[in-house]
Amino acid sequence: MTLCYMFDGVEKIHLFAVLSEGIKRFWHYRNLILQMTKREVIGRYRGSVMGLFWSLFNPVLMLAVYTLVFSVVFNARWGGGSGSKTEYATILFTGLIVHGLFAECVNRAPGLILSNVNFVKRVVFPLDILPWVALGSALFHAAISMGVLLAFFLALHGYLHWTAIFLPILFLPFLLLIMGVSWFLAATGVYLRDVAQTTGLVTTVLMFLSPVFYPITALPEAYRSLLYLNPLTFIIEEARNLLIWGKTPELSSWALYFAVSLLVAWAGLWWFQKLRKGFADVL
Repeated sequence: MTLCYMFDGVEKIHLFAVLSEGIKRFWHYRNLILQMTKREVIGRYRGSVMGLFWSLFNPVLMLAVYTLVFSVVFNARWGGGSGSKTEYATILFTGLIVHGLFAECVNRAPGLILSNVNFVKRVVFPLDILPWVALGSALFHAAISMGVLLAFFLALHGYLHWTAIFLPILFLPFLLLIMGVSWFLAATGVYLRDVAQTTGLVTTVLMFLSPVFYPITALPEAYRSLLYLNPLTFIIEEARNLLIWGKTPELSSWALYFAVSLLVAWAGLWWFQKLRKGFADVL
């Protein structure tokens, strides 16, 4: 099956019209999205002895492992500085939370429609909310990990930076960007099954091309600006500024990131609505 459904006529596409329609649909189906998200989160641990406790145990265990390995075994210091032994673990964990949120949504996106064929063929169902459900599930686990990180930081230092209150605002454009990418991949994955095979590779490469394990200053100055082409770089750096170093966010950079995220979200939603016309025929 080709992608002929993408080109069935010339349409006038308006940025704000598409986005406003997407917002209206999100608000209209908010209860359904919440219910499906709860079901997915609970379903992940159904049948296990500890249940939802695993969502807390996993980040606690990983943070303990990172602290042991990088602080004790490798005696690592962020950027080769003189910070505490545990500082590297908290800095690393912050970057991994951001990357994990992005990677979980992107890796799942190509199979969202394929794994819910019954919604396509048998029921009149708002398929565009499926990426919202996947994002909600990933966001739940990211929030748990972030809570573990904050608790760990509080235990070490006896305080939290007040700038942490800006974290939801910082993440808003990041979530929009994730949704745009997810809509694009969810629709494309119906027609091109190879997409699902490449997303895992791409997200792994992005992790090593992001300042997760190393500071931006570790790169030659001529290449540092290129690192900001990675959509994860800005969020990782600003999240660390808010949580670990107590710095306020850069509003101009955040506004630019927000504008780009809106464009990505619009393009992804338009692409999804365009291709969904042929989902039933392909599946």
